Amino acid sequence: MSSIAAAAAYANVARLGDPSASGLGSAAGLGGAKPGGEDFGAMLRGALDSIQSSAKAADGQAVAMAKGNANVVDVVTAVAETEVAIDALVAVRDRVIQSYEEIMRMPI
Repeated sequence: MSSIAAAAAYANVARLGDPSASGLGSAAGLGGAKPGGEDFGAMLRGALDSIQSSAKAADGQAVAMAKGNANVVDVVTAVAETEVAIDALVAVRDRVIQSYEEIMRMPI
């Protein structure tokens, strides 16, 4: 996962936080996917798949370096990209948990 992909993931998360931009504030948006758009579950699966492929690429680079077939800079770059992707995922997870706790505190 490159820094451009991480920036795109942050932009997608920012759209989720803005009900007027994503349609999540409407009654239709609460039940599932926005018409013509991607639902949260699909976006999350895509992000997890991207992180997994990034981690596998970093592992492959580390193995190649151990065999003497890779440059140290390539390994460090791959590991750093994976770290950025995981940090983004943790930030989204924390925000989802915070939102859930806020909803649970609302009076009914």
